[in-house]
Amino acid sequence: MKDKVIIVTGAFGALGRAVAARLEATGARLALLDAARPASVPEGDAAHLWLAGVDLADAVATESAVQQVLAHFGRLDGLVNLAGGFRWETVADGSPATWDLLYTLNVKTALHACRAALPALLRAGGGRIVNVGAGAAGRAGLGMGAYAASKAGVQRLTEALAEECKDAGVTVNVILPSIIDTPANRHDMPDADATRWVSPADLAEVVAFLLSNASRAITGAAIAVNGRV
Repeated sequence: MKDKVIIVTGAFGALGRAVAARLEATGARLALLDAARPASVPEGDAAHLWLAGVDLADAVATESAVQQVLAHFGRLDGLVNLAGGFRWETVADGSPATWDLLYTLNVKTALHACRAALPALLRAGGGRIVNVGAGAAGRAGLGMGAYAASKAGVQRLTEALAEECKDAGVTVNVILPSIIDTPANRHDMPDADATRWVSPADLAEVVAFLLSNASRAITGAAIAVNGRV
C-alpha cells in the first residue's frame, strides 16, 4: 500500500488514530478528516493531509473536503468511513429525534463520503471502501434500537454499493465490531471486562487488510470482529 492515498473519516477518535497509525506503517498517504479538531498537528507532515471541522452530514461540505484531498494528492485509492455516533435510549422513553440523529451520524456521513469519493476511486482502478457497522446491527438489545437501525443501514449501503461497483474494480466491505476498547466505553461501562472487547489496533489490522490488494476478491462482505464478547 506504499504511496496509496486513503481518506479516513472520524480520524481523530480512538479508532481513527489506530487506523491511521496502521496505515502509516504501510507507507500509505493519508487524508485525515473529522468534524472535531486534533489535539495537535505534526509540523512538516507532508505524507498526511489534516482536515478538521468537516461536517460529513453535509453533502456539499463532504464533496469540498474530497476535492481538497484530490487537489493535494492528485488521486484517491481508498476510503475508510469511521465517523459515527452512539446513543443509548429506549423506544418508550426516548425521542424520534434520536433516530434521525443516528441515521445522520452513521448512515448519511458514510453515504456522502462514498458518493464524493466514488468517481476518483473508479478512476484509480482497484479502489477500496471500508465502512464500519456494528455487531449490534444484527439484533437490537435494550436501548439499542436507534443505533442498531442506523448501523444496519450502513450494512445495507455497503451491500448496495458493492453490487454497483463489482464490475468496476472497486470493492466495498463493512466490518462489524463488538464493543471497542476505548476510553469512552471504559468510562461508560466501568464494571465490564474490557479485556474481552476488541482493541482499536486489532480492528485497524482488518481495515488495512480490506484496503490491500490481498482483499481484491472480497466485496459486499460484512465481517464480524468480536474479540471475546
